[in-house]
Amino acid sequence: MSMEKTFNAKEAEARLLAAWEAANAFAAGANAKPGADSFSIVIPPPNVTGSLHMGHAFNNTLQDILIRWHRMRGFDTLWQPGTDHAGIATQMVTERDMAAKGEPSRTEMGREKFLERVWQQKKNSRGTIIGQLKRLGASCDWSREAFTMGGAPGDPDPTEQNFHDAVIKVFVDMYNKGLIYRGKRLVNWDPHFETAISDLEVENIEVDGHMWHFKYPLADGQTYEYVEKDEDGNVTLRETRDYISIATTRPETMLGDGAVAVHPSDERYAPIVGKLCEIPVGPKEHRRLIPIITDEYPDPEFGSGAVKITGAHDFNDYAVAQRGSIPCYRLMDTKGTLRADGAPHADAAAIAMAVAKGTQTLTEAEVDAVNLVPDDLRGLDRFEARKQVIQQITDEGLAVTIVEETEDEDGVKSTRQVPFVEKKKIMQPFGDRSKVVIEPMLTDQWFVDTDKIVGPAIDAVKSGEVQILPEQDKKVYFHWLENIEPWCISRQLWWGHQIPVWYDADGGMYCATSEAEATAQAGGKPLTRDPDVLDTWFSSGLWPIGTLGWPEDTAEMAKYFPTNVLVTGFDIIFFWVARMMMMQYAVVGQKPFSTVYVHALVRDEKGKKMSKSLGNVLDPLELIDEYGADAVRFTLTAMAAMGRDLKLSTQRIAGYRNFGTKLWNACRFAEMNEVFATEPTDALPQPEARVNRWIVGETARVREEVDVALSAYRFNDAANALYAFVWGKVCDWYVEFSKPLLQGDDAAAAAETRATMRWVLEQCMILLHPMMPFVTEELWGTLSGRETMAVHAEWPTYGAELLDADADAEMNWVIDLIDAVRSARAQMHVPAGIYVPLVATEITQEARTAWANNEGLIKRLARIADLTEAAEMPKGCATVTLRGASFGIPLEGIIDVAEERARLEKSLGKLEKELKSLSGRLNNPKFVASAPEEVVQENRDRLTEGGDEAARLRDALARLSELG
Repeated sequence: MSMEKTFNAKEAEARLLAAWEAANAFAAGANAKPGADSFSIVIPPPNVTGSLHMGHAFNNTLQDILIRWHRMRGFDTLWQPGTDHAGIATQMVTERDMAAKGEPSRTEMGREKFLERVWQQKKNSRGTIIGQLKRLGASCDWSREAFTMGGAPGDPDPTEQNFHDAVIKVFVDMYNKGLIYRGKRLVNWDPHFETAISDLEVENIEVDGHMWHFKYPLADGQTYEYVEKDEDGNVTLRETRDYISIATTRPETMLGDGAVAVHPSDERYAPIVGKLCEIPVGPKEHRRLIPIITDEYPDPEFGSGAVKITGAHDFNDYAVAQRGSIPCYRLMDTKGTLRADGAPHADAAAIAMAVAKGTQTLTEAEVDAVNLVPDDLRGLDRFEARKQVIQQITDEGLAVTIVEETEDEDGVKSTRQVPFVEKKKIMQPFGDRSKVVIEPMLTDQWFVDTDKIVGPAIDAVKSGEVQILPEQDKKVYFHWLENIEPWCISRQLWWGHQIPVWYDADGGMYCATSEAEATAQAGGKPLTRDPDVLDTWFSSGLWPIGTLGWPEDTAEMAKYFPTNVLVTGFDIIFFWVARMMMMQYAVVGQKPFSTVYVHALVRDEKGKKMSKSLGNVLDPLELIDEYGADAVRFTLTAMAAMGRDLKLSTQRIAGYRNFGTKLWNACRFAEMNEVFATEPTDALPQPEARVNRWIVGETARVREEVDVALSAYRFNDAANALYAFVWGKVCDWYVEFSKPLLQGDDAAAAAETRATMRWVLEQCMILLHPMMPFVTEELWGTLSGRETMAVHAEWPTYGAELLDADADAEMNWVIDLIDAVRSARAQMHVPAGIYVPLVATEITQEARTAWANNEGLIKRLARIADLTEAAEMPKGCATVTLRGASFGIPLEGIIDVAEERARLEKSLGKLEKELKSLSGRLNNPKFVASAPEEVVQENRDRLTEGGDEAARLRDALARLSELG
């Protein structure tokens, strides 16, 4: 079958994918050699309702390269695919779809009917992300597709991989070992979804905020001497105060304060430590008193140095409260409104007062039952309550005030006292799905006692049993694990693995794998199941073993576990990577993988993070439609420098599409010259002609470079080596060098060149296949004449033994000469069509021989009329220096010297002006400190590139000066 003029990616990609799947080319063990080692990767499971974004495209391209490379080398490979049930995201998508279609709400439906509706949603949307991964060319064993809720009650498409039962078994086993417990702790709470969420589901966004300053009066009208000093110890302020001043960005939480804390070293407040102060809000007759305590948390240099401690509504405050045994009073309900339950405020305040004075103690449950919200604020939205709290404190004169100067219409100035409110930028947490402000909330949740299981995960990386690349990401890993908190694994959702715990009417708790088992434990008592579900990260933390059939003793577990490498983003090192490490060691006592390759972020061409609000998001599917999957994949690969973010532009993608076209055209040239007319052979070529021996050696060299780079996860080095070889050495130089041999009268030389070119182009297809699978498979199927597809072509192992030192030195010398002459001609604006003379001085015998052997090629490709040798170089030459010779191109009479000098001087003057401006900008500390990092780097790059160009222009002017 002859080649088409161009490669039609849109048509070919779907056809080739279907052919691969029909041949089971991606199946576990496909193309494995007898007795081969295994190589396995588990895919980071995308959300079942998700769609392919650039991060997915990058991540899965790198995984696919590793899998295809190992499969072609004869390893027993498995790339395990699957999707995550994504609790909160999928429930949100389903509820939105229900609302759009006018269906009853979740609560109107009830739990059972709603879950049926979510399974329906999952079934409808599941194919979207899978189909998009296939479009990218991901060669997973799709017959083994797993799902983190596979086998759960209601699953309409259960498979042999019962992931649900594995998750439930792990929960029960860990509970029985004392590794899982229920307790009350502070968590991120989403008031929209009414559930706890993980840190990963929180977006901290800088917003315009306020800092209000209030006075907390000392109990019983007590006073103290408040003294401020400068850094030299000189008194700058001394006054008698009957209050302590605090600042807060969330005044509504003052209602739940348990203490005011100051640093132990803060001398200003030493006289009042241990005393009581009054919360300045609520009915005057029921004002609560709270203690003034010391703790390391407050910063004496920030604000007033005094911090209110609201343990139920702030993570830092919670830590102080735990250290100081301070009660944590919860103010809000699950919707983010102020509580309206419990006893009247007067009764609650009396209890809290007794606790503050030490005359009464409460259990954790009793503290949670105390509602300290004043009666007039109960049931208010938290932000409306904030307004009223501020107003009440201000009206009572307990806001800290400052002097404000005003001027009336007549220009008369006056001063007045106004409340001290600082306008400032604050970091505010938002739910990444709900987009509402997240509230730290003290709730009853299920936790993994991570302290008891974290040790092996830390030791494995420290000992080198598990390697994390790049090295810098180990710090992130260790930071999280060495400062680990209990892991909240419960969510107040309906979609997910329901907690396998049941309760009797007396509060007795029974953990079991089924209700029947729990009932048996309870002696037949009626039971109610815990309504919460497990955090998605709990189930995905079991992904490696769960997808391979654990707890059954499967052949896949024996063969492919532990897996070899995990390719993942830096943003989930803790949330997924570390948890998989902890969970696999806790459950099966083994590492989940040997290597973790952490890739960076894909940014836009200016280095900015892609976001819909900025309008700079690049959709990989749209890019595949326009440029083809191979171009997108190769671009991502070529830019995947370890630890460095990618700056992606459509121009780069278009450039790499041209790279595929370059290979296609070289193969068309070969086909037209009957290179593929003979039967295929796997024998290595044994050519005589130097140009053929040279290209065989170059092929061997790049094969070694690619293997070394991929072995070290230096994907960009592998891609760039192949780009330079395929485009430069093969498609440019070798195709040109081969023409005299293919089209000459020497039949033996022509046949040898055809055989060599066929072998070289087939090696290009094989070596490029992991990165550009579609175009290489199309070329292979069209030209190779083999029954085996490129996806299963044998990866070469040849190396240095194919290098011919003499041919290598000679042909690379020829290339260097032609390149140098072309560059000099372009720099001096020598007309392209003119054949120019060349003068040589100090030429060695080796250089003469290289010239003589390749004279025709050099003259044709460098546009040289003749070569003469001289003792000295004539004046006004554009000089070219190579190993073993110096050459000159006489310019007199070839170019208009005056015109060329004027052009060069004008270009240099304009460039020097721009460089001066850039240098001044970069030497300005204010610019470097305030400008976005990507802008500063762009200016530095322009300065470097401009400096190089200025040097070239000065060199060209120096050459012209010899001509007068």
